[in-house]
Amino acid sequence: MTLAQPQVIKMYAAREEIYPRETAGRFASVRWLCVWLTQLAFYGLPWLNWNGRQALLFDLGTRKFYIFGLVLWPQDFIYLAALLIICAYLLFLVTAIAGRVWCGFSCPQTVYTEIFLWIERRIEGKRSARMALDRQPASLNKLARKSAKHLCWGLVALWTGFSFVGYFTPVRTLAGEALHLSFGPWEWFWVLFYSFATYGNAGWLREQVCKYMCPYARFQSAMFDHDTLIVGYDRLRGEPRGARRKQSDGAAAEAALGSCIDCSMCVQVCPTGIDIRKGLQYECIGCAACVDACDGVMDKIGQPRGLIRYSTDHALLSHSGPENIRALVLRPRVLVYSAILALIVAAVGSALYLRVPLKLDVIRDRGAMGREVEEGMVENVYRLQIMNTSERAHRYRIRVSGLATLVQLTPDLVALAPTETLAYPIRLRVAHGAGQPGSNKIAIELQAEDDPGLRVSENAVFFVPR
Repeated sequence: MTLAQPQVIKMYAAREEIYPRETAGRFASVRWLCVWLTQLAFYGLPWLNWNGRQALLFDLGTRKFYIFGLVLWPQDFIYLAALLIICAYLLFLVTAIAGRVWCGFSCPQTVYTEIFLWIERRIEGKRSARMALDRQPASLNKLARKSAKHLCWGLVALWTGFSFVGYFTPVRTLAGEALHLSFGPWEWFWVLFYSFATYGNAGWLREQVCKYMCPYARFQSAMFDHDTLIVGYDRLRGEPRGARRKQSDGAAAEAALGSCIDCSMCVQVCPTGIDIRKGLQYECIGCAACVDACDGVMDKIGQPRGLIRYSTDHALLSHSGPENIRALVLRPRVLVYSAILALIVAAVGSALYLRVPLKLDVIRDRGAMGREVEEGMVENVYRLQIMNTSERAHRYRIRVSGLATLVQLTPDLVALAPTETLAYPIRLRVAHGAGQPGSNKIAIELQAEDDPGLRVSENAVFFVPR
């Protein structure tokens, strides 16, 4: 009796290396335009000055967020939260209309993968050359090309990590520290962490981030419907597939075969390695590289473009034209997303427009709960926490009201530098019998001398002993 040989069952298929072919066309041009615009903004904004300081800076050390002419403090976190909500709803709206165009054209993963692929192609060659190089045994030429590629990737990743940290530490200060390699521990950590993330995601993981790590691919179906624009294959026109010779009679070939010549160019240019002819798949990032590739093939064989194109499920099934697609853009889902987004933007915009760049907190000294002083007067002590959130210096007048004979013993004029916070103690007194025993409501007001509209008022309590 012989024992059966054990069988090895693999639960996961090994990853097949993807070598995207370089393509040219209108969507490739748009994709590279997005690369240039996003990277000019990302790398350039930290170096832009505004009012003598960095235009965009999230200074965690001083707890101040500078967004061009706007200065936000921790108390203004609601505005940053609202900005994130606006971005989320904008993404929902764009997805409901045009599918994953964000993923295909502007997502950082796509942008940096395009940059890293461009470097790889310039050093290792076109798709066939890269595949041949990887199959070759170790050699000096292979080592030199691979080393040069990874060196360039590392430099781009380091510059990206440095630029990212430049949004949280003044970039000119950071540049001076970089020249002397005198980063602080957290600066070292975040520069290297973000550099490693860029290098790993764009250089090694690539499509695996989109297919397995990005949550957007998983819940995008909740925002899709049959009238959402997707990259789709016109099966009615393309099937049955089959290769043909250039010399064959065009009419006879058209009658026997569809427009697809089964050249697999759409698969070769796909950055995630899918076959778009199998229908919509969650791995598709909507980059339209297959559209450019297929249009190029159609031009060569004398067929009209659009075998693979941006369309909708309904349009592909009914063979509808662009007019029918545009007519269904303003459908209920899109209108709801648009209305919610417009309301949020209007509310946040109004709040920012009406926002007073002055904050006042009144803290009563609980160590002295109202004390009697000379001539039977009652005194309370307060600490005013004053925040000048504008980038101009101001002198503020302090006024108090709410009780008869209420007087302020400390100077009623304070000066604050731009974006300065000041803790200012004040002493208030009332004459004997001027208030009821217990708590009495009063108001403390601040008003800028050079701007009558710059005024805030806070309620407080004046305590009279029983």
